[in-house]
Amino acid sequence: MRITLMGPPGAGKGTQAKRLAQKAGVPHISTGDMFRAALAAGTELGLRAQEYMHSGRLVPDEVVVGIVRDRLAEEDCQQGFVLDGFPRTSAQAESLQEVLADLGMKLEAAVNLNVPTEELVERMTGRLVCRSCGANFHRRFHQPTVPGKCDACGGELYQRQDDQEETVRERLQVYERQTAPLLDFFEQQGLLVNVDGRGSMQEVTAAILKALGMAGNDQHQI
Repeated sequence: MRITLMGPPGAGKGTQAKRLAQKAGVPHISTGDMFRAALAAGTELGLRAQEYMHSGRLVPDEVVVGIVRDRLAEEDCQQGFVLDGFPRTSAQAESLQEVLADLGMKLEAAVNLNVPTEELVERMTGRLVCRSCGANFHRRFHQPTVPGKCDACGGELYQRQDDQEETVRERLQVYERQTAPLLDFFEQQGLLVNVDGRGSMQEVTAAILKALGMAGNDQHQI
């Protein structure tokens, strides 16, 4: 399995990427994990990325792609990988294709999780976080036993600024504008696989596996 998983904020792509990687026995590779590993190792690219991040600037594609190349060249990626959070632009997608070709690999699919905007808004605006211990709850999907109080420590639950409706809708609009060219790129390459991201965690995983031609996998074992 050599795939990249895409989807808007709140679609659950991080969760699904981990589950798919575990099922296939390949690494789950997120942009954040790659950056942290490069920084911790003190690599040249990691240090360059750190300079940009500390100054509040976007890390240029050449640095990001270099870090991705280093990660994909590691031995544990030889049998496959699940990319999460990369690529983010069509230019990065083109660079990824070049990197994989150099490594003797080929991307098998770009899985895009589709979730209606209003459901995404409900998922994200309903999230609650404990001020004391950081535990997560949801007004609909994971309600606390006592409204406004954390089940774990009794701390106060609050809504993060990022999860307020106006902010959420703006994030979704930005994602849609930025991602449309990327989806077009993968569609032209014959790699785009659209999957309905609604349903339980297990149902979405099963839908992805079916779309990838792995429908024989038992979703209960994932």
